[in-house]
Amino acid sequence: MNSNSDNGKNGYLEMIRKGISAVQSFDSCFSSGIGSRDERIERLKTVLESAEAIVIGAGAGLSASAGLMYSGERFHRYFFDFEKAFGITDMYTGGFYPFPDEETRWAWWARHIWFNRYVDAPKPVYRKLLSLVKAKDYFVITTNVDHQFQRAGFDKQRLFYTQGDYGLFQSMNPQDRKTYDNEAWVIRAMEAMGFARNDDGVFRLPDDGRIAMRIPAALIPKCPDGGGPVTMNLRADDSFVEDEGWHKASAACSEFLCRHAKMRTLYLEIGVGANTPVIIKYPFWAMTAENPKAIYACLNYDESFCPKQIESRSVCIDGDAAQLFERL
Repeated sequence: MNSNSDNGKNGYLEMIRKGISAVQSFDSCFSSGIGSRDERIERLKTVLESAEAIVIGAGAGLSASAGLMYSGERFHRYFFDFEKAFGITDMYTGGFYPFPDEETRWAWWARHIWFNRYVDAPKPVYRKLLSLVKAKDYFVITTNVDHQFQRAGFDKQRLFYTQGDYGLFQSMNPQDRKTYDNEAWVIRAMEAMGFARNDDGVFRLPDDGRIAMRIPAALIPKCPDGGGPVTMNLRADDSFVEDEGWHKASAACSEFLCRHAKMRTLYLEIGVGANTPVIIKYPFWAMTAENPKAIYACLNYDESFCPKQIESRSVCIDGDAAQLFERL
């Protein structure tokens, strides 16, 4: 196992332990916050200015606010043929579909990866968030795998992608705990399907709209070390590869949280839903409760709340992150 885990500097496990502890220590009384919506926004402005450090916890809602929707018009535009052939209705569920062959499965994944990892989000939400925190000592913990923080200019040394990266493959051999960049492969696969690249290097549908749903068998990705099969570096079970880069980011997360545990720290949660609350939401509650100088802020659409125990040191704002950032 990586030495970062051996010496205890594993921010991921530390966050989960705090999350479990929070579930056990907080009662079932919750609050949607204190004051009017305008008053909460003004309070968050003040907290952003006065905080000595900011820990951003981001979930899928942030990317959705930035326009990286997995359903609707964006899905129909790039996956209309898969929708017609297999009845798939969104990109998320399509990732679990039992495709008839590997050529079709990897054609799906090539599109999924390109349009969610190698293009900028349609709306500048991530860049606006960066403008709010770039003058501060900040760190980002995210369950998102679309790499939009780094694409928007966030310091990569301050990012921890806990659940993987669309831009990486991993070997299916349990003895080979390595990951591999997939951009060059994705480009070849997109070209093989007939997508056209514009002057900016971005793939678009060809003018006639004709694209293939399969890639050549020779293009099915293989492990560079030994030629074995690969899969996506996405956390689904214990086979997920936590590579050297992952452990380095995990250790940096641990160090940042420890260094600011008693300071005026803002735990800024954005777009975190109910799928993985033990990674960000619950630990943020716990760290706020442990530090009387800390403030917890929750920006979410229809899911903005906090435990009653930390209500006085919480700012809960219901709404779309893009609109909230404009106000801030």
